[in-house]
Amino acid sequence: MSSRLNDYEYPLPDELIAHRPLPRREDSRMMVLHRRPQTIEHRQFRELKTFLHPGDFLVLNNTRVLAARRFSDNGAIEFLFLERLGPARWKCLVKPGRKMRVGATSKIDNVVLCVEEVLPDGERIIVLNEGVDLYTGGSMPLPPYIGRESDSEDETRYQTVFAQAPGALAAPTAGLHFTQEILNEIPHAFVTLHVGTGTFRPVRSEKIAEHRMHPEWFSISTEAANEINKAKRIVAVGTTSVRVLESAHWENGKLIGHTGSSDLFIYPPYRFQHVDLLFTNFHLPRSTLLMLVSAFAGREFLLRAYDEAIRERYRFYSYGDCMLIS
Repeated sequence: MSSRLNDYEYPLPDELIAHRPLPRREDSRMMVLHRRPQTIEHRQFRELKTFLHPGDFLVLNNTRVLAARRFSDNGAIEFLFLERLGPARWKCLVKPGRKMRVGATSKIDNVVLCVEEVLPDGERIIVLNEGVDLYTGGSMPLPPYIGRESDSEDETRYQTVFAQAPGALAAPTAGLHFTQEILNEIPHAFVTLHVGTGTFRPVRSEKIAEHRMHPEWFSISTEAANEINKAKRIVAVGTTSVRVLESAHWENGKLIGHTGSSDLFIYPPYRFQHVDLLFTNFHLPRSTLLMLVSAFAGREFLLRAYDEAIRERYRFYSYGDCMLIS
């Protein structure tokens, strides 16, 4: 059984990491994995509809990424503001941490920030000398592997075209491929899961079952639940939509609209209860996202597909190409 961290390793040439989005969202390549015959096709994302059957229904995450990244006025400290706890109190991550111990101060837009507490996982509780919204004037928190500062292009391209509910610290990247025109042609509904740092925290235990996910807030409206319940097959767009559907409350096979939080960690040999097809991007080695997709596709088949994607020069990660697993 694939229970050890090294089971989810693969080598990736740096030049296959997508540092910028394609000029058009819909121009991504799409690898199609057919689980039953264990076959692979190389297609284009704009062909997605041709792989869907009558009664298939897409479920997408409409969270909106916050402009949560800020720098101190002197440029010495980088802040990622995770959560507003009150008018003048925030939870954040800082770099370098050694400069922001309890009692240390810094300034953003001449507002003084003081470290009140350092939490066990390294997060800081910060108190401001006046109540301000630190997301105003912030920048997109691009993943470190993109290797550059965010710019005006990322303000639109690191959001899905259907982003509505502010609260995420990272984009639900499978949704980045969709245009409104493509969505108009495919039955779909939206759920919300605010992607937090827990989704991307590295797995440090060699036995993956010992890893713990941080809870992430989600919401399913009654209207969305009713539409999803009509589906013959549910197509989850992205791993966050999977986690909503697999964490949600179902009664007698019917999804119930509600809000909640999910700390569900999906890895082999997890048995999916509600997702029939998965549309996703290519994920980092040793990540919880790769483990989730391995549980859905089968680890050996998935890693064989990743090897083929590397040979075929697919683009990887947030701004990269995509995969449909049927």
